[in-house]
Amino acid sequence: MPTGVHLRDARQQLFDAAERVLLRAGPNGLTSRAVTDEAGCAKGVLHRYFNDFDAFLADLVLDRAGRLEAQTHALRETAGTNTVADNLTAALTTLFGPVPVAIIPLITFRDELRARLRRAGPGGGIAILAQVSTAVAAYLADERGLGRIAADADIDSLTLSLVGGGHLLFADRDDPAPPTAATVHKLVTTVLADVVQRRPR
Repeated sequence: MPTGVHLRDARQQLFDAAERVLLRAGPNGLTSRAVTDEAGCAKGVLHRYFNDFDAFLADLVLDRAGRLEAQTHALRETAGTNTVADNLTAALTTLFGPVPVAIIPLITFRDELRARLRRAGPGGGIAILAQVSTAVAAYLADERGLGRIAADADIDSLTLSLVGGGHLLFADRDDPAPPTAATVHKLVTTVLADVVQRRPR
């Protein structure tokens, strides 16, 4: 590989290259050599910015988890509009996009990465799922405050059901296509059926 390739924003270019490799080859195919080959730079470039490959992966995961924050705000802005089920269906489809779904098994696959993410902060060990959970819980709390779901709705339990069920739907490796909106909507309406039906009129 060429050694003189100038990377204007090396960290982000390496992250983007890793993302492409991860989507194409999965966690097993994500190596430092694969990343630098994809970025078109010498292997030493990665180690110039990161102590080792797990440090690189930890920063990659945290960077991609941070990008979900904008989607968290977008979801909360929908509170009080449309239906709760429609809003959550759209949000889960976005929050469980190809990159977040690909990163989750990467975290599971590498013990050292998980350990580093835990040290990075609360919920770090499941960074992507933690971010999705935060988004869903905040939105549900907003809707409860608006009276669109029952005042005694258990936000934590609803969030676990929606995020866990959503992850299972989107992480199904037997079918490479993402679940349809109708499938996601069915999950959401099933989980919310009781709290929506009992909401104040």
